Amino acid sequence: MIVCVGAGPGHLDFLTRRGASLVEGADIVAGFDAVVDVVRPLIPEGAGVVTMGYRDQVARLAEVAALHHAGKRCVVVFMGDIHFSGFQYLERVETACGHPVETVPGISSAQMLASRGRVCFDETTFLTFHRRGDLTPFKTHLRDVLRAGRNAIVIPRPWDFMPKDVASYLLAGGVSAAHRVEVWENLTRTEATWAGTLGELEGRDFSDMSILLIRALTPLPTGLEGER
Repeated sequence: MIVCVGAGPGHLDFLTRRGASLVEGADIVAGFDAVVDVVRPLIPEGAGVVTMGYRDQVARLAEVAALHHAGKRCVVVFMGDIHFSGFQYLERVETACGHPVETVPGISSAQMLASRGRVCFDETTFLTFHRRGDLTPFKTHLRDVLRAGRNAIVIPRPWDFMPKDVASYLLAGGVSAAHRVEVWENLTRTEATWAGTLGELEGRDFSDMSILLIRALTPLPTGLEGER
């Protein structure tokens, strides 16, 4: 057995019961160091732990795949929901195993931010830049989303498209500097790390664990106008 589990946005309170049960019953738990640390209290005594980083993930996943084929119950943990920003990692797991694997979705940082920021997903577009490859089509999509009057929840790319870079790109593309923005670095807290305008965001530094909410200039009608 090998299962990929979404481990929530950095806190065990937001790990699903199914995900927790799989970790508790695993022979091998694998994933990036920071994600494994989230679920470490649930890892059974005697279970093997395989941690990895960006540079050695292919080799380490090959080790996990070999253990899986040897009959071990393996769980690979992902931050948040596998299908929000972990799809490339999932592909690497399946390539290592040589077959599709079961996935158990988790609560994503996008869901948490929608809750913290009190925005409706119907009126909000989620974009993740936490991917390898050309970002141009996704940058253009973000600009068009804001021009269309929607909110945007954005996961930046840690090494070259951080919150300040998002702001610079949008401002250079003619997006209004007046958009209200919130940057969250710890979604288990009740308030944003920083709040201001898109214009004020340019040049500000945040950690790699940041996620942004860029609000529409004009909120969409709720459909309940006129009710008493």
